[in-house]
Amino acid sequence: MENKGKIWKIVVICGSVLALCAIIIGVIFSVSKRPQNKPQQPVITTSSVQETEDVTLCVTGEVIEEPKDELSCWNDLEAKKALVEYVENVTAPNSEDFIPFENRVAVFDMDGTLVCETDPYYFDHLLLVHRVLEDPDYKDKASDFEKDIAMKLQAKFNGEDVEVSMTEHGQAVASAFKGMTLDEFEEYVEDFRNQPAPGYEGMTRGQSFYLPMIQVVNYLQQNGFEVYIVSGTDRFIMRGLCEGMIEVPRDHLIGSDMSLVAEDQGDTDGLEYTFDDDDKLVLGGDFIIKDLNMNKVTVIAQEIGVQPVLSFGNSSGDAAMAEYATSNNPYKSLAFMICCDDTTRENGNVEKAEKMKAMCEEFGWIPVSMKDDWGTIYGEGVEKK
Repeated sequence: MENKGKIWKIVVICGSVLALCAIIIGVIFSVSKRPQNKPQQPVITTSSVQETEDVTLCVTGEVIEEPKDELSCWNDLEAKKALVEYVENVTAPNSEDFIPFENRVAVFDMDGTLVCETDPYYFDHLLLVHRVLEDPDYKDKASDFEKDIAMKLQAKFNGEDVEVSMTEHGQAVASAFKGMTLDEFEEYVEDFRNQPAPGYEGMTRGQSFYLPMIQVVNYLQQNGFEVYIVSGTDRFIMRGLCEGMIEVPRDHLIGSDMSLVAEDQGDTDGLEYTFDDDDKLVLGGDFIIKDLNMNKVTVIAQEIGVQPVLSFGNSSGDAAMAEYATSNNPYKSLAFMICCDDTTRENGNVEKAEKMKAMCEEFGWIPVSMKDDWGTIYGEGVEKK
Protein backbone atom coordinates (compact mmCIF):
# COMPACT_ATOMS: atom_id res chain seq x y z
CA MET A 1 0.00 0.00 0.00
CA GLU A 2 2.84 2.35 0.85
CA ASN A 3 4.45 1.66 -2.54
CA LYS A 4 1.16 2.43 -4.33
CA GLY A 5 0.84 5.73 -2.44
CA LYS A 6 4.33 6.73 -3.39
CA ILE A 7 3.65 5.87 -7.04
CA TRP A 8 0.52 8.06 -7.08
CA LYS A 9 2.41 10.99 -5.56
CA ILE A 10 5.09 10.65 -8.24
CA VAL A 11 2.39 10.56 -10.97
CA VAL A 12 0.69 13.71 -9.63
CA ILE A 13 4.00 15.60 -9.37
CA CYS A 14 5.02 14.60 -12.88
CA GLY A 15 1.62 15.62 -14.25
CA SER A 16 1.88 19.04 -12.62
CA VAL A 17 5.36 19.56 -14.01
CA LEU A 18 4.23 18.61 -17.52
CA ALA A 19 1.23 21.00 -17.31
CA LEU A 20 3.49 23.86 -16.17
CA CYS A 21 5.88 23.17 -19.03
CA ALA A 22 3.00 23.25 -21.50
CA ILE A 23 1.88 26.68 -20.21
CA ILE A 24 5.41 28.10 -20.48
CA ILE A 25 5.83 26.75 -24.04
CA GLY A 26 2.46 28.28 -25.02
CA VAL A 27 3.43 31.73 -23.69
CA ILE A 28 6.79 31.66 -25.49
CA PHE A 29 5.09 30.61 -28.72
CA SER A 30 2.48 33.41 -28.55
CA VAL A 31 5.14 36.06 -27.85
CA SER A 32 7.25 34.85 -30.78
CA LYS A 33 4.24 35.32 -33.08
CA ARG A 34 3.69 38.99 -31.99
CA PRO A 35 5.02 41.59 -34.51
CA GLN A 36 8.16 43.20 -33.18
CA ASN A 37 8.81 46.97 -32.90
CA LYS A 38 5.38 47.90 -34.24
CA PRO A 39 3.86 50.89 -32.41
CA GLN A 40 0.47 50.27 -30.87
CA GLN A 41 -2.37 52.29 -32.41
CA PRO A 42 -3.97 54.86 -30.09
CA VAL A 43 -7.43 54.23 -28.77
CA ILE A 44 -9.71 56.83 -30.35
CA THR A 45 -12.84 57.88 -28.50
CA THR A 46 -15.34 60.59 -29.33
CA SER A 47 -13.78 62.76 -26.62
CA SER A 48 -10.38 62.57 -28.31
CA VAL A 49 -11.70 63.97 -31.59
CA GLN A 50 -12.60 67.63 -31.11
CA GLU A 51 -14.16 69.62 -33.91
CA THR A 52 -14.56 73.40 -34.15
CA GLU A 53 -15.02 75.77 -37.06
CA ASP A 54 -11.31 76.26 -37.57
CA VAL A 55 -9.47 73.54 -35.64
CA THR A 56 -10.16 69.81 -36.24
CA LEU A 57 -8.30 66.73 -35.11
CA CYS A 58 -8.77 64.58 -38.21
CA VAL A 59 -8.89 60.79 -38.10
CA THR A 60 -7.98 58.87 -41.28
CA GLY A 61 -8.08 55.13 -40.80
CA GLU A 62 -5.91 54.40 -37.80
CA VAL A 63 -3.63 57.44 -38.08
CA ILE A 64 -4.38 60.73 -36.32
CA GLU A 65 -3.27 63.67 -38.43
CA GLU A 66 -1.51 66.67 -36.89
CA PRO A 67 -3.94 69.33 -35.60
CA LYS A 68 -4.34 72.42 -37.70
CA ASP A 69 -2.59 75.66 -36.77
CA GLU A 70 -4.21 77.06 -33.61
CA LEU A 71 -3.69 80.55 -35.07
CA SER A 72 -4.83 79.65 -38.58
CA CYS A 73 -6.58 83.00 -39.09
CA TRP A 74 -3.20 84.73 -38.79
CA ASN A 75 -0.68 85.17 -41.56
CA ASP A 76 2.84 83.97 -40.76
CA LEU A 77 4.27 87.41 -40.13
CA GLU A 78 6.09 89.08 -37.24
CA ALA A 79 3.13 89.54 -34.88
CA LYS A 80 2.12 85.87 -34.95
CA LYS A 81 5.74 84.72 -34.70
CA ALA A 82 6.36 86.98 -31.71
CA LEU A 83 3.31 85.63 -29.86
CA VAL A 84 4.07 81.96 -30.55
CA GLU A 85 7.74 82.34 -29.65
CA TYR A 86 6.79 84.09 -26.44
CA VAL A 87 4.22 81.50 -25.36
CA GLU A 88 6.48 78.56 -26.16
CA ASN A 89 9.32 80.20 -24.25
CA VAL A 90 7.47 81.17 -21.06
CA THR A 91 5.60 77.84 -20.78
CA ALA A 92 8.67 75.60 -21.20
CA PRO A 93 9.59 74.31 -17.70
CA ASN A 94 13.34 74.42 -18.42
CA SER A 95 13.26 77.94 -19.90
CA GLU A 96 14.92 80.82 -18.10
CA ASP A 97 11.76 82.82 -18.88
CA PHE A 98 9.34 80.23 -17.49
CA ILE A 99 6.25 81.82 -15.91
CA PRO A 100 4.33 79.91 -13.20
CA PHE A 101 0.64 79.32 -13.84
CA GLU A 102 -0.45 81.81 -11.19
CA ASN A 103 1.38 84.60 -13.01
CA ARG A 104 0.22 83.80 -16.55
CA VAL A 105 -2.28 86.64 -16.76
CA ALA A 106 -3.32 88.19 -20.08
CA VAL A 107 -5.55 91.26 -20.31
CA PHE A 108 -7.55 92.29 -23.38
CA ASP A 109 -9.41 95.45 -24.22
CA MET A 110 -12.77 94.65 -25.85
CA ASP A 111 -14.01 97.25 -28.39
CA GLY A 112 -11.67 97.41 -31.36
CA THR A 113 -9.47 94.66 -29.91
CA LEU A 114 -11.81 91.68 -29.68
CA VAL A 115 -14.96 92.99 -31.33
CA CYS A 116 -15.86 95.57 -33.97
CA GLU A 117 -16.10 99.14 -32.63
CA THR A 118 -16.87 100.83 -35.96
CA ASP A 119 -20.37 99.67 -36.86
CA PRO A 120 -20.60 102.63 -36.82
CA TYR A 121 -19.36 103.09 -33.24
CA TYR A 122 -19.00 101.39 -29.85
CA PHE A 123 -21.61 98.76 -28.99
CA ASP A 124 -22.58 100.47 -25.71
CA HIS A 125 -23.06 103.82 -27.47
CA LEU A 126 -25.30 102.18 -30.06
CA LEU A 127 -27.24 100.49 -27.27
CA LEU A 128 -28.00 103.84 -25.62
CA VAL A 129 -29.18 105.39 -28.89
CA HIS A 130 -31.46 102.40 -29.45
CA ARG A 131 -32.88 102.60 -25.93
CA VAL A 132 -33.54 106.34 -25.91
CA LEU A 133 -34.44 107.12 -29.52
CA GLU A 134 -35.81 103.86 -30.95
CA ASP A 135 -37.21 101.60 -28.22
CA PRO A 136 -41.04 102.02 -28.36
CA ASP A 137 -41.31 100.95 -24.71
CA TYR A 138 -38.93 103.63 -23.46
CA LYS A 139 -38.31 106.49 -25.90
CA ASP A 140 -41.30 108.50 -24.62
CA LYS A 141 -40.08 108.06 -21.03
CA ALA A 142 -36.48 109.14 -21.66
CA SER A 143 -35.22 112.20 -19.83
CA ASP A 144 -34.06 115.33 -21.61
CA PHE A 145 -30.51 114.54 -20.51
CA GLU A 146 -30.65 111.04 -22.00
CA LYS A 147 -32.12 112.37 -25.25
CA ASP A 148 -29.45 115.06 -25.50
CA ILE A 149 -26.61 112.52 -25.14
CA ALA A 150 -28.27 110.05 -27.52
CA MET A 151 -28.81 112.73 -30.17
CA LYS A 152 -25.17 113.86 -29.89
CA LEU A 153 -24.08 110.27 -30.40
CA GLN A 154 -26.41 109.92 -33.38
CA ALA A 155 -24.85 113.03 -34.91
CA LYS A 156 -21.39 111.62 -34.28
CA PHE A 157 -22.37 108.39 -36.05
CA ASN A 158 -23.37 110.51 -39.05
CA GLY A 159 -19.93 112.07 -39.23
CA GLU A 160 -20.56 115.35 -37.44
CA ASP A 161 -17.79 116.78 -35.26
CA VAL A 162 -19.51 116.36 -31.89
CA GLU A 163 -17.84 115.75 -28.55
CA VAL A 164 -19.54 113.41 -26.09
CA SER A 165 -18.18 113.05 -22.57
CA MET A 166 -17.52 109.42 -21.60
CA THR A 167 -18.81 110.23 -18.11
CA GLU A 168 -22.03 111.74 -19.47
CA HIS A 169 -22.54 108.72 -21.69
CA GLY A 170 -22.04 106.40 -18.71
CA GLN A 171 -24.57 108.35 -16.66
CA ALA A 172 -27.10 108.30 -19.49
CA VAL A 173 -26.79 104.51 -19.77
CA ALA A 174 -27.19 104.12 -16.01
CA SER A 175 -30.34 106.25 -15.82
CA ALA A 176 -31.91 104.87 -19.02
CA PHE A 177 -31.93 101.34 -17.60
CA LYS A 178 -32.64 102.21 -13.97
CA GLY A 179 -34.87 99.67 -12.20
CA MET A 180 -34.09 96.70 -14.47
CA THR A 181 -32.98 93.47 -12.83
CA LEU A 182 -29.65 92.07 -13.98
CA ASP A 183 -31.41 89.26 -15.86
CA GLU A 184 -33.74 91.72 -17.60
CA PHE A 185 -30.83 93.96 -18.57
CA GLU A 186 -28.73 91.09 -19.88
CA GLU A 187 -31.69 89.84 -21.93
CA TYR A 188 -32.13 93.36 -23.35
CA VAL A 189 -28.46 93.48 -24.37
CA GLU A 190 -28.68 90.03 -25.96
CA ASP A 191 -31.77 91.04 -27.95
CA PHE A 192 -29.90 94.09 -29.25
CA ARG A 193 -26.76 92.14 -30.12
CA ASN A 194 -28.86 89.69 -32.16
CA GLN A 195 -29.89 92.46 -34.58
CA PRO A 196 -28.11 92.44 -37.95
CA ALA A 197 -24.85 94.38 -37.99
CA PRO A 198 -25.86 97.41 -40.09
CA GLY A 199 -22.50 97.82 -41.85
CA TYR A 200 -22.09 94.17 -42.86
CA GLU A 201 -23.82 91.35 -44.68
CA GLY A 202 -23.96 87.94 -43.06
CA MET A 203 -23.56 88.66 -39.33
CA THR A 204 -25.27 90.14 -36.30
CA ARG A 205 -23.79 92.72 -33.95
CA GLY A 206 -22.94 89.96 -31.50
CA GLN A 207 -21.12 87.92 -34.13
CA SER A 208 -18.72 90.76 -34.89
CA PHE A 209 -15.92 89.33 -32.75
CA TYR A 210 -12.62 89.14 -34.61
CA LEU A 211 -11.88 85.48 -35.35
CA PRO A 212 -8.07 85.94 -35.16
CA MET A 213 -8.44 87.35 -31.64
CA ILE A 214 -10.82 84.60 -30.55
CA GLN A 215 -8.04 82.21 -31.59
CA VAL A 216 -5.53 84.13 -29.46
CA VAL A 217 -7.80 83.87 -26.42
CA ASN A 218 -8.22 80.12 -26.94
CA TYR A 219 -4.51 79.64 -27.62
CA LEU A 220 -3.51 81.37 -24.41
CA GLN A 221 -6.07 79.50 -22.34
CA GLN A 222 -4.81 76.19 -23.75
CA ASN A 223 -1.34 77.18 -22.58
CA GLY A 224 -2.33 77.90 -19.00
CA PHE A 225 -3.03 81.64 -19.19
CA GLU A 226 -5.88 83.30 -17.31
CA VAL A 227 -7.59 85.68 -19.73
CA TYR A 228 -9.38 88.83 -18.56
CA ILE A 229 -11.26 91.39 -20.66
CA VAL A 230 -10.79 94.91 -19.27
CA SER A 231 -13.07 97.34 -21.09
CA GLY A 232 -14.49 100.84 -20.96
CA THR A 233 -17.88 99.26 -21.68
CA ASP A 234 -20.08 98.67 -18.63
CA ARG A 235 -19.45 95.23 -17.16
CA PHE A 236 -23.13 94.25 -17.29
CA ILE A 237 -23.28 95.16 -20.99
CA MET A 238 -20.12 93.09 -21.46
CA ARG A 239 -21.85 90.06 -19.96
CA GLY A 240 -24.78 90.32 -22.36
CA LEU A 241 -22.52 90.85 -25.37
CA CYS A 242 -19.93 88.16 -24.57
CA GLU A 243 -22.21 85.39 -23.31
CA GLY A 244 -21.92 82.46 -25.73
CA MET A 245 -19.70 84.44 -28.08
CA ILE A 246 -16.32 84.14 -26.39
CA GLU A 247 -15.19 81.60 -23.80
CA VAL A 248 -14.12 83.92 -20.99
CA PRO A 249 -15.62 83.41 -17.49
CA ARG A 250 -18.07 86.09 -16.38
CA ASP A 251 -15.93 87.00 -13.39
CA HIS A 252 -13.09 87.72 -15.84
CA LEU A 253 -15.13 90.46 -17.54
CA ILE A 254 -14.08 93.77 -15.96
CA GLY A 255 -15.69 96.99 -17.15
CA SER A 256 -17.10 100.34 -16.20
CA ASP A 257 -19.58 100.31 -13.35
CA MET A 258 -23.04 101.62 -12.56
CA SER A 259 -24.79 101.22 -9.23
CA LEU A 260 -26.83 98.27 -8.01
CA VAL A 261 -29.45 98.47 -5.27
CA ALA A 262 -32.15 96.30 -3.74
CA GLU A 263 -35.55 96.80 -5.34
CA ASP A 264 -37.11 97.87 -2.02
CA GLN A 265 -34.12 99.89 -0.80
CA GLY A 266 -35.31 103.29 -1.97
CA ASP A 267 -33.02 106.10 -0.78
CA THR A 268 -31.71 104.15 2.21
CA ASP A 269 -27.93 103.90 2.29
CA GLY A 270 -26.53 100.40 1.79
CA LEU A 271 -24.89 100.55 5.22
CA GLU A 272 -28.34 100.89 6.74
CA TYR A 273 -30.26 98.41 4.59
CA THR A 274 -30.44 94.60 4.69
CA PHE A 275 -31.38 92.56 1.63
CA ASP A 276 -34.44 90.37 2.40
CA ASP A 277 -36.14 87.39 0.78
CA ASP A 278 -38.58 89.59 -1.16
CA ASP A 279 -35.84 91.72 -2.73
CA LYS A 280 -34.25 91.72 -6.15
CA LEU A 281 -31.06 93.39 -7.33
CA VAL A 282 -31.82 96.19 -9.78
CA LEU A 283 -29.80 98.84 -11.59
CA GLY A 284 -29.62 101.89 -9.35
CA GLY A 285 -29.36 104.59 -12.02
CA ASP A 286 -26.00 106.06 -10.97
CA PHE A 287 -22.77 105.91 -12.97
CA ILE A 288 -19.67 105.07 -10.89
CA ILE A 289 -16.50 104.87 -12.99
CA LYS A 290 -15.31 104.73 -16.60
CA ASP A 291 -12.75 101.98 -17.03
CA LEU A 292 -10.27 103.69 -19.36
CA ASN A 293 -6.65 104.88 -19.25
CA MET A 294 -5.23 104.77 -15.69
CA ASN A 295 -8.51 103.40 -14.38
CA LYS A 296 -7.72 100.15 -16.23
CA VAL A 297 -4.52 99.79 -14.24
CA THR A 298 -6.18 100.40 -10.88
CA VAL A 299 -9.04 98.01 -11.61
CA ILE A 300 -6.59 95.29 -12.68
CA ALA A 301 -4.76 95.70 -9.37
CA GLN A 302 -8.04 95.68 -7.44
CA GLU A 303 -9.83 92.81 -9.13
CA ILE A 304 -7.04 90.55 -10.44
CA GLY A 305 -4.27 91.31 -7.97
CA VAL A 306 -1.55 90.05 -10.31
CA GLN A 307 0.51 92.12 -12.75
CA PRO A 308 -0.33 90.93 -16.29
CA VAL A 309 2.41 89.61 -18.55
CA LEU A 310 0.44 90.10 -21.78
CA SER A 311 -1.67 93.07 -22.85
CA PHE A 312 -3.80 93.47 -25.99
CA GLY A 313 -5.38 96.80 -26.93
CA ASN A 314 -6.07 99.11 -29.86
CA SER A 315 -6.10 102.72 -28.68
CA SER A 316 -4.46 105.30 -26.46
CA GLY A 317 -7.05 104.37 -23.82
CA ASP A 318 -5.19 101.04 -23.52
CA ALA A 319 -1.72 102.60 -23.26
CA ALA A 320 -1.65 102.64 -19.46
CA MET A 321 -2.63 98.95 -19.36
CA ALA A 322 0.07 98.08 -21.90
CA GLU A 323 2.74 99.97 -19.95
CA TYR A 324 1.61 98.42 -16.67
CA ALA A 325 2.07 94.96 -18.15
CA THR A 326 5.50 95.64 -19.60
CA SER A 327 7.08 97.98 -17.01
CA ASN A 328 9.13 96.64 -14.09
CA ASN A 329 7.65 93.19 -14.59
CA PRO A 330 9.59 90.35 -12.92
CA TYR A 331 8.53 88.12 -15.84
CA LYS A 332 9.03 88.45 -19.57
CA SER A 333 6.10 90.50 -20.89
CA LEU A 334 4.70 91.82 -24.16
CA ALA A 335 2.03 94.26 -25.33
CA PHE A 336 0.21 94.02 -28.67
CA MET A 337 -1.83 96.79 -30.29
CA ILE A 338 -4.42 96.18 -33.04
CA CYS A 339 -4.10 98.69 -35.91
CA CYS A 340 -7.34 99.30 -37.83
CA ASP A 341 -5.79 99.64 -41.29
CA ASP A 342 -8.19 97.37 -43.23
CA THR A 343 -10.70 99.41 -45.23
CA THR A 344 -11.90 96.50 -47.37
CA ARG A 345 -13.08 93.94 -44.82
CA GLU A 346 -13.49 96.37 -41.89
CA ASN A 347 -14.37 100.04 -41.40
CA GLY A 348 -10.72 100.88 -40.99
CA ASN A 349 -9.12 104.25 -40.32
CA VAL A 350 -5.68 104.42 -41.89
CA GLU A 351 -4.73 107.69 -40.17
CA LYS A 352 -5.61 106.27 -36.75
CA ALA A 353 -3.76 103.05 -37.58
CA GLU A 354 -0.60 104.94 -38.51
CA LYS A 355 -0.70 106.85 -35.22
CA MET A 356 -0.96 103.59 -33.31
CA LYS A 357 1.94 102.06 -35.26
CA ALA A 358 4.02 105.12 -34.32
CA MET A 359 3.08 104.65 -30.64
CA CYS A 360 4.10 100.99 -30.89
CA GLU A 361 7.50 101.98 -32.18
CA GLU A 362 7.90 104.58 -29.42
CA PHE A 363 6.90 102.31 -26.55
CA GLY A 364 8.14 98.94 -27.82
CA TRP A 365 4.69 97.42 -28.30
CA ILE A 366 4.00 94.96 -31.13
CA PRO A 367 1.66 96.33 -33.85
CA VAL A 368 -0.94 94.01 -35.37
CA SER A 369 -2.12 95.02 -38.82
CA MET A 370 -5.69 93.96 -39.56
CA LYS A 371 -4.90 94.17 -43.26
CA ASP A 372 -1.60 92.29 -43.28
CA ASP A 373 -1.58 90.04 -40.20
CA TRP A 374 -5.11 88.65 -40.43
CA GLY A 375 -6.07 86.16 -43.13
CA THR A 376 -9.71 86.74 -42.25
CA ILE A 377 -11.54 89.02 -39.84
CA TYR A 378 -15.09 87.69 -39.48
CA GLY A 379 -14.89 84.48 -41.48
CA GLU A 380 -16.56 83.28 -44.66
CA GLY A 381 -19.93 84.68 -45.69
CA VAL A 382 -19.40 88.10 -44.09
CA GLU A 383 -18.92 91.15 -46.27
CA LYS A 384 -18.72 94.85 -45.54
CA LYS A 385 -21.53 96.79 -47.22
